[in-house]
Amino acid sequence: MIRKILVPVRGDGKGDNVLAHAASLARRFKAHISVTHCRARPEDLLPFGVPVPAFLKKQLFEQSKALADTVEEGLRDEVIALAKSFNIKMIENESKASGRTTSMSWSEEQGRQVDIIKRHGRLADIIAVAKPDLDRNLGTNTLKAALFNTGRPVMMCPKSRKEVGEIGSHIAVAWNGSTEAARAVALTMGLLESADQVTILTTGAEVHGASTADLVSYLEMRGVSAHTIRFKTSASLGKTLLRKAKSIGADVLVMGAYGDSHEREVVFGGNTQQVVDNATMPVILVH
Repeated sequence: MIRKILVPVRGDGKGDNVLAHAASLARRFKAHISVTHCRARPEDLLPFGVPVPAFLKKQLFEQSKALADTVEEGLRDEVIALAKSFNIKMIENESKASGRTTSMSWSEEQGRQVDIIKRHGRLADIIAVAKPDLDRNLGTNTLKAALFNTGRPVMMCPKSRKEVGEIGSHIAVAWNGSTEAARAVALTMGLLESADQVTILTTGAEVHGASTADLVSYLEMRGVSAHTIRFKTSASLGKTLLRKAKSIGADVLVMGAYGDSHEREVVFGGNTQQVVDNATMPVILVH
C-alpha cells in the first residue's frame, strides 16, 4: 500500500510532468504527495576554489537569495495550480494526510537536492523523479541519489507529450531471478497486489536464482495472478524490455536496477542504462 510519494522539485522545468505521474499513482491509493523544493544555498552558487572579496560575496548572496525567493514562489504557485487541476487537496503538511483522499503538501528545504533526497526519501513509499535529460546534463545525480541512497522504489517519469494516463493498472515485471529483481518485487508488492493485471517479462535465464515459476507461485500466495512472457535475450536487453512492456499495454515497468561503480562516468549497469536512456513509459527502479 502506497501512502507517501516524495517529489523533489527545483526550477528545472520538469516538476509539472513528474507531478502528473505522481498524481496518477497517488489517486490509485488515495496517497499523499509530499512536494519538497530543494533550495540552493548561496554558498553553493559561488565559483569553487576562487577567492571572492567580502563585499562581492555579500552582493552575490543577496542576489542569489532574491533569485531563489522568486523561483520558490513561482514553483509553489505552480504546484498549487497543478493540485487544483488534478483535483487534489492541498494540506499544510503530510502529518495531516488522512488516507481517505488524495492530498498534496509543499515544503522548502535549503541544501543540495541529492542530500535532501537522501534524508526524506528513506521515509517515502516511493520517490518520483524525472527521466534524466542527457542533452542538458540534468537529472542523473537526482536519480542516482534516489536509487542508491534511500533503499526505496524510484519511479522515473519520462516527458509525456500527452496527458499522463493511469499508472498501476497493468504492471510489467522484469525478472531474472536476481537479488535486485527480488527486491523490486518485494518493495512494490502493494502496487502488484492492487494491479488489475501483472505480466512477468523474462528470458528464462535465472542462473542460480529463483525461477519465473517460483515467482508466479509466490505472487499467487499474495493473491496476485500473473502470467509470463518469455523472449530471447539480446545485447539490447533493456530496449527489448521496454518494447515488450509497451507492446502488451503495460502502463509501468518494474525492474531491479544494477549499478556500476559510483566513480565511473556510467553510473548504471548496461541493461539499466539502456532503460534509463530509452524509456518512454514510467519505470519503477529498485536497487
